[in-house]
Amino acid sequence: MDTTKPTTTAHDHETLWDLIKDIKFGMLIHRHRDGTLQGHPLTTQNKSIDEGSILYFFISQKSEMANRLREDASVNVAYADPGADSYVSVAGTASFSNDRAKLEELFSPMAKAWFPGGPSDPDLAFLQVKITHAEYWNVKDSKVTQLFKMAKAAATGTTPKNMGEHKELQVS
Repeated sequence: MDTTKPTTTAHDHETLWDLIKDIKFGMLIHRHRDGTLQGHPLTTQNKSIDEGSILYFFISQKSEMANRLREDASVNVAYADPGADSYVSVAGTASFSNDRAKLEELFSPMAKAWFPGGPSDPDLAFLQVKITHAEYWNVKDSKVTQLFKMAKAAATGTTPKNMGEHKELQVS
């Protein structure tokens, strides 16, 4: 078993952001008291990934999710763009931020639909997820090329080769 940690470069972080920046929703997965997992579609509010490797979300203070995250901060955010054949899984630690400047910077007219009081809406919880680990799969070949590689592998009894880039990032 390989116990070495994956190496992570600035380019890897850029690739990670490039893969998720245009995906409208990420599925934030958290744990209930009984151990079951639940996912919620949330809009990533970031304009970029900063040096702190933090993702930002807006959620309701009164929501069950907010209560669960206060009890167990371990989360996963999954992103998928099937059209581009790119997939990202981010593990991290959730916390609530009081950074007013950042909140106001990221608040948008779309967020106002959910939080009509704007950035000072009393129901608005500013959730941040500090990325600790990420993994992505990014297929650059066309669908036809992918199908050809899979058919060739099936015909020869081998595993398809070079089906795209797969990388693990150890962030913290």
